[in-house]
Amino acid sequence: MQTVPRLVISAARGGLGKTTLSLGIIAAWRKRGRQVAVFKKGPDFIDAGWLGVAAGKPCYNLDMFMMKPGSIQRSFSDHTACADVAIIEGNRGLYDGVDESGTYSTARLAKLLKTPVILIVDGTKASATVAAVVLGLRHYDADVSIGGIILNNVSSNRHEDVIRKAISASSGIPVVGVVPKQRHGEFPERHMGLTPFHEHPEVGQALDASATIAENHLDLEALWNIACTAPAIEKRESTLAQTPSRIGGRVVVGVIRDRAFQFYYPDNLEELERHGALIKEINALHDNRLPDDIDALYIGGGFPETQAAELAANQGFCTSLKSAAEDGLPIYAECGGLIYLGRSLTVGGERHSMTAVLPLDFVLEKRPQAHGYTILETGGNSPFLDKGTTIRGHEFHYSRVVNLDGLPDIAYHVLRGGGIDGKTDGIVYKNVLASYTHLHALGTPEWAPAMIRSALGHRAVKRHA
Repeated sequence: MQTVPRLVISAARGGLGKTTLSLGIIAAWRKRGRQVAVFKKGPDFIDAGWLGVAAGKPCYNLDMFMMKPGSIQRSFSDHTACADVAIIEGNRGLYDGVDESGTYSTARLAKLLKTPVILIVDGTKASATVAAVVLGLRHYDADVSIGGIILNNVSSNRHEDVIRKAISASSGIPVVGVVPKQRHGEFPERHMGLTPFHEHPEVGQALDASATIAENHLDLEALWNIACTAPAIEKRESTLAQTPSRIGGRVVVGVIRDRAFQFYYPDNLEELERHGALIKEINALHDNRLPDDIDALYIGGGFPETQAAELAANQGFCTSLKSAAEDGLPIYAECGGLIYLGRSLTVGGERHSMTAVLPLDFVLEKRPQAHGYTILETGGNSPFLDKGTTIRGHEFHYSRVVNLDGLPDIAYHVLRGGGIDGKTDGIVYKNVLASYTHLHALGTPEWAPAMIRSALGHRAVKRHA
């Protein structure tokens, strides 16, 4: 059994400050010398990035759609082994999921990990009604442990007093924080929520601001005491301790990681390492060319549109990547990586050349072209996954493919989601596979070993060339 103090930070609905308050609690506890393990419920990369910066260590996504319960429990066990406390930031409202029953909701994750919930509720233009909302959320599922309430957007001391008394009389759940209306936010939003921390001009200042809110308006000692009420949970066998047999030694997997390509689940990189990869980070904006010593390449998602001119200007790198693809380098790309492998990306009417590995052109629209969970079935053309493999992933993109005629081979049939054209996803060319869908390595356990096998195969070909 494993005992670690822990909290789920959730809310009555989205947009009530879960991330800001989670960051504040993490930063405040770190200032007190506590090691905080951090997790984000759901597929989000941006919130997870901020949580990781606040904690000074990677934030791991726990997604009940993409991952099986056992994988979630193992990931949580692995990444809390040396922590004093764990914070799990929920998404949307407490009971919101993919359907009317709240399947895959934050509440269900809290029950799976036996973790008390700190519930943020909105005081805007309401008083005793806030208590009714709290009472309803408490009784909606009696197996969910709501350990404390944070009141947000409170207008005055009298307003606070009325809400406190109403909650005390109706449910008795303690109020552990009262946050007044904030005039200026430190976390500017863009088309995917918070600005990525890589692009925020004052990361330290933003985190200090959130810590100040927590220290001034939350009862940090009460929060700690609630976290310590979390019961012991079964310790799952660690995947990190398992080292599969390696055939042919370690391989080098290049990972493009810069301002344009930021979105990688830490579990994906750890699974590659566990199966025999040495990760080599590459910068597509500044490196002159793709390194010669890599055996495979992983290009994640991000915002290539914000760096499109700089990516296009680095022609030496683009040319070397295209040459490597023609030579059979295994390349796996997701979303932003898919765009980068195309011929061009048009942003605001301006066309920017990309690597031209794939005969596709993209245009960035003002509204999302696809957003949500995906279910894909692998066809017979994937260079990595066997035919019939099911992938449960996530997509969120504003770009679309302009030329749908004459596409190369397709890797996936779309059972749920948008993909390339609503029916297919995953473009295949030689040993390249690029799709709009982001997969999670713990939800698709075939992926990491397949990458390593492809890398070993390419290394063998190079040695005999």
